[in-house]
Amino acid sequence: FNNLVTAINGYARMLLDSLPPKDTRRADAQEILDAGDRAASLTKQLLAFSRKQILKLEVRDINPIIEDIGKMLERLVGEHIAVKISLASSKCIAKIDKGQINQILVNLAVNARDAMPKGGTLTISTGVAVMPDAFLKDKPTLKPGPLIVLSVSDTGCGMTEDIKTRLFEPFFTTKEQGKGTGL
Repeated sequence: FNNLVTAINGYARMLLDSLPPKDTRRADAQEILDAGDRAASLTKQLLAFSRKQILKLEVRDINPIIEDIGKMLERLVGEHIAVKISLASSKCIAKIDKGQINQILVNLAVNARDAMPKGGTLTISTGVAVMPDAFLKDKPTLKPGPLIVLSVSDTGCGMTEDIKTRLFEPFFTTKEQGKGTGL
């Protein structure tokens, strides 16, 4: 499937590049390219979900990653939504896959945008927290010590209790057919 999507994207890019700047067909070619990009992204998500994708785990500070994606998120959510980023003053070192962090933030930003059609605020923040022993009791893989906190919130309509119970269910979405994957 990735090979097919790569070919579609390649031909769509060549078509787009061959059209004059004022050609009305440019929008259609761009739509093909955007759909191909969404298909490639979905493939990566499915591979990650099925654990077939090789994660590129690195120990790094998540603050610069969030800073970098912040400007892209502003364009993604539109001018009617304010994006506020509040990063911890200290480094937030974690073992992560940068691509997955970016994908999580993009997915949450899109959901926030959909929940705030008349505008609002999307807030992303980082911090360091030391959790009490009771928190660690039923999490044997977590070692005692400080943990990185990444918070994403918005001023949208919120979720019903029913939706909250299904939040981490694979492929669950509240969006209409063809508008969301639930990943």
